[in-house]
Amino acid sequence: MTTSNRAIPPWALTIAAMFSIQLGSALSAGLMPTLGPIGTAWLRLSMGALILLLLARPPLKSLRLRDAPAVLGLGIAVGLMSVTFLAAMERLPLGTAVAIEFLGPLSVAALRGRGVRSLVLPATALAGVLLLTEPWAGEVDLIGVGFAAMGAVGWAAYVLLTQKVGDRFSGIGGLALTIPMAAVVVTPFGLPQAFGHITWELVAVAAALAVLIPVLPYILEMRALRRMTHTAFGTLLALEPAIGLLLGMVVLAQSPSALQFAGILLVIFAGAAAQRGGRRQQQLHTSAPVQA
Repeated sequence: MTTSNRAIPPWALTIAAMFSIQLGSALSAGLMPTLGPIGTAWLRLSMGALILLLLARPPLKSLRLRDAPAVLGLGIAVGLMSVTFLAAMERLPLGTAVAIEFLGPLSVAALRGRGVRSLVLPATALAGVLLLTEPWAGEVDLIGVGFAAMGAVGWAAYVLLTQKVGDRFSGIGGLALTIPMAAVVVTPFGLPQAFGHITWELVAVAAALAVLIPVLPYILEMRALRRMTHTAFGTLLALEPAIGLLLGMVVLAQSPSALQFAGILLVIFAGAAAQRGGRRQQQLHTSAPVQA
């Protein structure tokens, strides 16, 4: 990794990725009435795959058989996250969907950590998420909750597998493999939903959205996970609902309640505290990372 990349702390890369994801998700809602949630996810992933293939050549010649499970698993996880999150957004408030999906990386942080502190910080973050989203207010859509829960599983797998793929392939070579794979996985479900509704204007919008998600945030998160632990990363992601709330204040002129402000303070505390001891030690490889 270059000196310039190391000059940017991993927590800053993660926060930038979260801003990109939240903005891209909010703007994607405009495509769903025409393309449907699965069709929107498929078109956005397809555009993201094309962009990544233009930026980097997939390191197919250096792909080893033992790399296949992690690369294939990451592709499936990305596809699952993309589809289920938009499907949950269609039925649940954005904050509620994010809160439920956050249980995935939160579980990774708790299970992979050591000692009482590794459990206290995720629990603190979860309390903040609950205050932020106030899931007790209003009726619960069980189908929407089910989609969000599936997204939580995909998000947990994404956190674990991104680090493995990022350690194996340098640059964005791993993403040039996994994002196209995710687009292929979603195609049988997304193409039929979007078929007959796709226009060049929608393709252009989807390409722009693909930069916000998946291209930019996944590049940033892969670089961050090369330098921080699963526990630190998983707990830091508690900031994502808070970022969504703050963007709502600035962009949509929404006014959070006193409880939501308290939730912001809790998740910021948990995310910052997780950074203590959250940097990974230099990893020893049996072979050098494959260049993109």
